[in-house]
Amino acid sequence: MKPIKEIIFLVEEAIEGGYTAQALGESIFTEAETLEELKIEIKDAVNCHFIDEEMRPQIIRLHIVRDEVIAS
Repeated sequence: MKPIKEIIFLVEEAIEGGYTAQALGESIFTEAETLEELKIEIKDAVNCHFIDEEMRPQIIRLHIVRDEVIAS
């Protein structure tokens, strides 16, 4: 199996407050109250998911999505 160079997380604001993060292409999900806390949680989740250090992605990219409504 070949190591993954980069992993991408879709980050969204949670309805109840805070943020959620879901990895694209991997079964990794985490959440936190702030973006700074979320970054720490994501690193921890990636380390737990990829137990073999050689298989861990070198880059973690966050794709932050925000919904906005504009009234006409």
